[in-house]
Amino acid sequence: MSAQDTAIAKLQRLPEPLAREVNDFIDFLLLKQDVDRWQMWTHFNESRSLAEAGMDDYARNLDDYEERLARGEIRW
Repeated sequence: MSAQDTAIAKLQRLPEPLAREVNDFIDFLLLKQDVDRWQMWTHFNESRSLAEAGMDDYARNLDDYEERLARGEIRW
């Protein structure tokens, strides 16, 4: 039995709420395989984290963001 067949058999035994969580995780794994979409997601997530940070951390976060941008770890 292949890994996919085993996973499907296990998935079929899960209650619906857990099956939805597995489905979300599969979507996440598929997203990671699409390099362009994954980069957009990580950029969005980092931007969201910066936006949610308190103003006390603003300067430190901005410096970190600019350094990471300069190193090419993230893109505009």
